[in-house]
Amino acid sequence: MTWKQFCSVVAFAAVSTLTTAARAQWTVTNLNPAGSTQSYGYAASGGQQAGVTTLGGLSRASLWSGTSATWVDLSPAGSDYSVAYAMSGGQQAGQAGVGGVLRASLWSGTAASWVDIHPAVADYSVALAIGGGQQAGYANVGGVQRASLWSGTAESWVDLNPTGSTNSAAWAISGGRQVGNVQVGGLPHASLWSGTAESWVDLNPAGSTASQALAFSGERQAGGAQISGVYRASLWSGTAESWVDLNPTVSTGSLIYGASGDQQVGYAQVSGVTRASLWSGTADSWVDLHAFLPAGFSYSFAQGISSDGVNTYIAGYGRNTLTNLDEALLWTRPIPTPGVAGLLGLGGVVALRRRRGVGR
Repeated sequence: MTWKQFCSVVAFAAVSTLTTAARAQWTVTNLNPAGSTQSYGYAASGGQQAGVTTLGGLSRASLWSGTSATWVDLSPAGSDYSVAYAMSGGQQAGQAGVGGVLRASLWSGTAASWVDIHPAVADYSVALAIGGGQQAGYANVGGVQRASLWSGTAESWVDLNPTGSTNSAAWAISGGRQVGNVQVGGLPHASLWSGTAESWVDLNPAGSTASQALAFSGERQAGGAQISGVYRASLWSGTAESWVDLNPTVSTGSLIYGASGDQQVGYAQVSGVTRASLWSGTADSWVDLHAFLPAGFSYSFAQGISSDGVNTYIAGYGRNTLTNLDEALLWTRPIPTPGVAGLLGLGGVVALRRRRGVGR
């Protein structure tokens, strides 16, 4: 094959790949089980999603594997209420009402696997995050809502509430650290811990009247901060000074609920509509996920994001005006393969060489 023929083959392949990539869009799956009067997707891990479904008048912790038909009821025996807020490594964390008490809970994919991690000293508790063999959330003890950490059992409970705070919660966990919010001077401040109350770090940025950290991935924390009366999707790297404003220029308010790798999900208010949203670390990277929903959805939220190496999965929910129900939703998109990136790069090299050849 001559150099000219080789260039033609690579250029054709690069153009074909670019065309395929351009056509690769988000697809949306409605996870609402048959007979449900409402459902919400709160978390994603690999190809599974977790949340809650109302069926038979009861809120039931729920697990899906990408379709409504795969729905699994996680409600433990004797429960009159349950919800799954987080999942990781085949486990789910949340809350179940058993014996008249709302209890922080842990599952491994079935109702029978339920583990009660409610601290004996607490009036009620909830697990909002899971990762690395630990769970995080809060427990109400002595009238104070206390950010909490567990390692799979009720006896492992650790009180993360800093001295002087009357209200705190841990919403996400990563690499042995936790993020959430702590009440300071009557207002919530985005917060970071490293496993103890004494390790607390205030992430509230300068000029913010209130903030909260709801997601954690790698070295980045995400959530929102109120600046000049507007709640703005936010990103931190361990300090208040590292704050990054992710609010899109078209948005009148935004917030992040979940993060994975270098991506974040939540919502942005645009033209009076709450729209499920995706970011990749900057305000300019904002993607309107609501635009991919079928006709009839009046608002939407993205709550959790994950990848199985083949696809990116985003769990959330939206209001379906055709059914008049809030329905759990799943956004899915294939991940470009490394070979695609390499081919595109080779196409660029070929184009560069051709330009240089013309110049000579």
